[in-house]
Amino acid sequence: MQDTVEIGMGRTARRVYGLDDVAIVPSRRTRSSSQVSTAWQIDAYRFEIPLLTQPTDAVASPASVAEVNRLGGLGVLDAEGLWSRHADPAAVIASIVGRDPGDPDGAGGTHGTDDIDDEDGFDADAVLAALQQAYSAPVQPDLLAEAIGSVRAAGGTVAVRVSPQNAGTLAGPVLAAGAEILVIQGTIVSAEHVQQGGEPLNLKSFIADLEVPVVVGGATNYQTATHLMRTGAAGVIVGMGSGSHSTTSDVLGITVPMATAIADAAAARRSYLDETGGRYVHVIAAGDLETSADIAKAVACGADAVMLGEALTEAAEAPGRGWYWPNTAAHPVLPRGFGGPCGLADVPLERLLLGPATSADGTTNLFGALRRAMAKAGYSDLKEFQKVGLTVLR
Repeated sequence: MQDTVEIGMGRTARRVYGLDDVAIVPSRRTRSSSQVSTAWQIDAYRFEIPLLTQPTDAVASPASVAEVNRLGGLGVLDAEGLWSRHADPAAVIASIVGRDPGDPDGAGGTHGTDDIDDEDGFDADAVLAALQQAYSAPVQPDLLAEAIGSVRAAGGTVAVRVSPQNAGTLAGPVLAAGAEILVIQGTIVSAEHVQQGGEPLNLKSFIADLEVPVVVGGATNYQTATHLMRTGAAGVIVGMGSGSHSTTSDVLGITVPMATAIADAAAARRSYLDETGGRYVHVIAAGDLETSADIAKAVACGADAVMLGEALTEAAEAPGRGWYWPNTAAHPVLPRGFGGPCGLADVPLERLLLGPATSADGTTNLFGALRRAMAKAGYSDLKEFQKVGLTVLR
């Protein structure tokens, strides 16, 4: 039963919860973490940790995506990112993250996050303009194919993201270049995307014509998750990838309370499983995932995997060198995020994901911590852990 409150005469609102509002309650016999599996499989592809990377150039270059794949996760490359727009994307990123107040053109060299560590340490408007200029360059098919080919050559599963508005034009070149999983991701994605000057994108018919598994999102609740599952998607992204560098809630007034949204999507998954007689669609949590505790609670709420962005800026391999910006930060008309320092980019990616931890704040050994949380609660795999007890803290 939904918990609703009256916010005024004739107007009610649903009471919802974020990940910070819930906690895991162990109630079973504990077990050794060595007896716990964090493996996750979507379609024919198996991964040792339930991780997808946010397809933003701040954390997902061909090299870093390949490294995530090597470590057991699924790196997701952005087909509309800098690697498909510029011959030297590293130089473009360096010109953005190397800005300071006295060097508006970004020509003064490279600065790390220790040099730019507060909101007054860089010109946010200049960074925004630089991002918009960088992403205004057209996508070049040869560069896109080269980036995808680089990931493919390194081994592992090749996953590539396209936006809903460009899925019709980019999916073909992406798949021809070797993508094995297609991710159609936007802030909010519906089963049919209506756009001016063209035919609406009907995801059900679009996905039916593809020979690879498709992950779509973001969904916000039971209804949107159900609609996306009925398109034939293999996975549904829940959330908008929100975090400290996203301003969607400030600009649009849209917020996705992740604990409730994940639980809603998990309920939609169960209903769809019954509706189809056994078709299982994976729920991928994307948003407000800052620590290993958030990852554990997302799985406990019903997620099969998580999509991380800001948390990966701690990795030394992150192309943004500690900076982060969501895809929406470079929107030419209505930016809904900003670029700026986020992590220290000083931890090897392997230690960040698999340990040993370099800190005690839940920002390193992210999936070792998930394994330990599962063991403390007495569960041996991810699907079992989705049944763990939860309590509301407020």
